Amino acid sequence: MKIGIGADHRGYKIKKFLIKYLKGKGYSIKDFGTDSDSPCDYPDIAFPLALEVSRKKIKRGILICGSGIGMTIAANKVNGAYAALCMNEKMARMSRNHNNSNILSLGSSILSKERIKKIVDVWLSEGFDGGRHRRRFNKIKMGEELG
Repeated sequence: MKIGIGADHRGYKIKKFLIKYLKGKGYSIKDFGTDSDSPCDYPDIAFPLALEVSRKKIKRGILICGSGIGMTIAANKVNGAYAALCMNEKMARMSRNHNNSNILSLGSSILSKERIKKIVDVWLSEGFDGGRHRRRFNKIKMGEELG
């Protein structure tokens, strides 16, 4: 599976950590930046990653900033991008099973490296349950037309 990963300056160190971790598990990674801890703007990272996910050039994406909130909001502005901010494994599982998220957002100032590994592992291993959740997901997709 090809995964996109991007971070702003607050998430840079976690991004480097996750790239090494995920490559060690056999994932193919596309790095969307940033390449240092110098201040940058998270939409500059979130939009290109979300576009590639929505266009199915990459299967899933992971975005990291200080709280995870900014990256989530920015990514969700892209039609076809369904970003979920997850703080634990249960949220990660439900974001995939019930909401069909294709982008995981993480808060580098809130989560430990060990917690992040657990969240990422669950999020990458889970699938969409469909069923009653399909109807709800389709309604979310219809909402993209409201803007």
